[in-house]
Amino acid sequence: MIGRRTFLFVGALGFGALAAPVRVQAQRAVRQARIAFLGGEGPSTSQQFLAALREGLSARGYVEGRDVVVEASWGEGRGERFPDLVAEILRQKPDVIVVLSTPAALAAKKATATVPIVFVAADPSGSGLVSSLSRPGGNLTGVSLSLGVEFTGKWLELLKEAVPRASTVAVLWNPGNPSNVGYLKALEAAAPQLRMKLKAEGIRDPADLDRVFGAIGDDQVQGLVVLTDPLTVRYLGPIVERAAKRRLPTMYGFREFVDAGGLMSYGVSVPEMCRRAAGYVDKILKGAKPGDLPVEQPTAFELIINLKTAKALGLTLPQSLLQRADHVLQ
Repeated sequence: MIGRRTFLFVGALGFGALAAPVRVQAQRAVRQARIAFLGGEGPSTSQQFLAALREGLSARGYVEGRDVVVEASWGEGRGERFPDLVAEILRQKPDVIVVLSTPAALAAKKATATVPIVFVAADPSGSGLVSSLSRPGGNLTGVSLSLGVEFTGKWLELLKEAVPRASTVAVLWNPGNPSNVGYLKALEAAAPQLRMKLKAEGIRDPADLDRVFGAIGDDQVQGLVVLTDPLTVRYLGPIVERAAKRRLPTMYGFREFVDAGGLMSYGVSVPEMCRRAAGYVDKILKGAKPGDLPVEQPTAFELIINLKTAKALGLTLPQSLLQRADHVLQ
């Protein structure tokens, strides 16, 4: 009888020893992955981009609160905040950082060479985020919001078509954003072919807006191009309002400006690109190395026109332009 009890006891210990690794493996399998989202702007203008990322994760089978935890930080359009925000994110030990905007992505790249970074950014090659789109290397990959600086000439072409009399066009840009620097150079190269003269007006702070729009009004410009930047997106409402007050036909890079009352935009759908970024998060969580995943470039661009704004500006847009628009807001 004693031998039998001893056998059962030892057997139980043996079974427990074998079962323990199974329980540990099960715990690891259901461990929540921590995903940090860093938006260049604020939640009031960019919450939909975070929602699109979450939609993309859900479409791939991830349940938030069970499989993943998504924690958001916001730059509020202030580039100087990015280093501190990234440092705080890294202290939380995320599995993946998803970054929206080129300046924020550059700050994340500078801060860590080990934590995987998935960016949604403009001109990732020209801005120095990656050395190669096909094989980015290091700990970064993601989706591009443009096809490079050559893409920007289309903004001037469409604006000229909408406003044939436009000969002097102002450009609102952030000198601290590397992608803006490249875009401005491309616009300056394209302008002479369209018989346009550009007046670049740099902004680094929301307080610059009144000064810039005052200068634009004094110089008798006939149009405006607003380059996409965390600062301009964060303050898209005040920018659209000032453009309307100055009666300036304005071209934007994102639809969100047109939804707020801007005249027209030409670019990719940012929410769609954020949904696609979720695919990179999925691959990385399953073991892929970011540097081995090619950067995805956009394949479709949207022309959005606000017809109500055109009428308020006294513009009669040509039918050829309206027919090419993907969406005409009435």
